This record gives sequence, C-alpha cells and structure tokens, in this order.
Amino acid sequence: MNRYLLPLSVLGTAVGGAVLLRDYVAGGACPSKATILGKTVIVTGANTGIGKQTAMELARRGGNVILACRDMEKCEAAAKDIRGETLNHRVRARHLDLASLKSIREFAAKITEEEKQVHVLVNNAAVMRCPHWTTEDGFEMQFGVNYLGHFLLTNLLLDRLKASAPSRIINLSSLAHIAGHVDFDDLNWEKRKYDTRAAYCQSKLAIILFTKELSRRLQGTGVTVNAVHPGVARTKLGRHTGMHSSAFSSFTLGPVFWLLVKSPELAAQPSTYLAVAEELEGVSGKYFDGLKEKAPAPEAEDEETAQRLWAESARLVGLEVPRASSVRGQPLPK
Repeated sequence: MNRYLLPLSVLGTAVGGAVLLRDYVAGGACPSKATILGKTVIVTGANTGIGKQTAMELARRGGNVILACRDMEKCEAAAKDIRGETLNHRVRARHLDLASLKSIREFAAKITEEEKQVHVLVNNAAVMRCPHWTTEDGFEMQFGVNYLGHFLLTNLLLDRLKASAPSRIINLSSLAHIAGHVDFDDLNWEKRKYDTRAAYCQSKLAIILFTKELSRRLQGTGVTVNAVHPGVARTKLGRHTGMHSSAFSSFTLGPVFWLLVKSPELAAQPSTYLAVAEELEGVSGKYFDGLKEKAPAPEAEDEETAQRLWAESARLVGLEVPRASSVRGQPLPK
C-alpha cells in the first residue's frame, strides 16, 4: 500500500499545481468588494456567457440590473436565473438588437423614459468570425454589432450617464485588436474579399479607438470609459470558428485550452472590477488586459484615427455631431 502513496502524492501535487497555474494564467477574481446598492446597470448581451455572469456579479452587489438582449425568451430566462441565484429582484429584461439602429433608438428611448439614472453601462454583446452577414442597416455584422451599435447606444444614453455621475462605461474589446486595422476606404467590406478574422479584429480595434475618443470628450463630466480584454472564455461567442467542433483541435489543443480558456464566471471578473472598484474612480480612457491596465496596440492610441473614426461612425448611424464641441482646444472633425 505504501508504494502507492508517493505516486499518488506526486500526482496530487501536480494536479494542484496545474490548477493554481491555470488560475494564475487566466486571471483571478475581482479584488474589489465594493457594492453598488441602488445603482442602475445596463449589460448588453446578458442572456449568456460573460454578459450573464457580469450581470450576475453586479446583481450580487446590489445593482438594479437591466439585461439588454436580442432574444427575449433567453433574456427573460437569464433574468429569472439571476434573480433566483442572487435573491436580487431588481433584475429586468429589455429588448435590444444591436444589428438594428431602429431597435437601439427604441431601447434608448425606453431607458430614458423609465430610468432617471444610469450609473454603469457594460457594452458586452458581440459576434465573432461569423459569415459575411450584414445588419438590418447594411453594415458588416461584426463592425455593426460589436462597434457601431454600441457607439450609437452609448451616445444616446450619455445624458442619463452624465446626470448620474460619477458613472462608468465599460467597453469589451479583445487582445485581437492588435491584429486589427481600420480601413476607412472599406469599413464594411464591400470592396474586398471578406476576411472574417480581419473583420473581427477591426471591430475590436474600433472599440478601443472609440473608448479613447469618448474619454477625451467626457473630460470634466464625471463619466469615465475604459476598454477591457476579458480573456478567452468558454462561451458561444466562438461558435463560428469551428475550433470547438474539430476533433483534432480538441485533442491536440485541449490541454492548452484547459490552461488558457476561462470559465464565463472568471471572464466576467474584469468587467465587474471596472464597474465597481473604488480605486478606479476617475480612471478613464484606458485599456485593461484582464485586471491589469496595459498599453494597447499603437494604432489604438492614434488620436487622429480615433477622431476620424468617430466622425465617420456618427455619419453612418445618423448621429449629430455638435459643431461647437472641441477636444483639447481643437475643433472636432465634421
């Protein structure tokens, strides 16, 4: 019997060490214990994955949480789950289709009518590497949903966010932004052969550029905005990549996935941290990789690109750009 003790002990140590290494690589839990009692929070794409777990975390901390989703049946089910799990009954489902400018405007109008304040907006919803689909308004799906939809939604809710200051906007981006490039001559892939990976990377780069420009425009308002890469999570987001359905990938990359891929619960920790941490009060225009602030790709820091993207985005979604506004004393692009 004794001869088995050492091998079992070694195996137990190895397994325990692997679990600890996995937790370290994937990032830990939100270090802040702050609560948000009575504060109104909106989380897009909150019926599943990171969005649902972020809503769950913020509900646990006392928030008045609004789940903004396209599929209302799933959204209502998620809201029911969160209410049951957290015993917080201030969790509601609202319809929002980020592939429709009409739906976004209707959602924003309803929030403005129903809510006197909005303290936290988590722009979480996304599609990843889908076929060459277009939104209701003709935008390439990933650029339209991941970026343009949230661009319009955020701008339409800015008055409520400013009235609720100090308030926060959290934009979910991705490490994939480093491979992205904003092609102003063909933002919607109408001239080039469609590359779903490149389109995804462009959308995530656009989110950081939007974050940087919005932060500059919000200086002095008490509203902060930051972007975050939550990590790679086991969610339905990657369903179009084929990675998880490949037996070869599952066999050969399984150990790597186990080490690097987060659970949705763990992947929700960075968004939760940015939403509640007292030490982040006033921090704005930054990019976080998990729980740590990091410098994004050089193109994501380019102010001229950010301002040009803002102007073009405003034109595409029909958002008026105030002519009298300025950033650091410089007129904004018309």
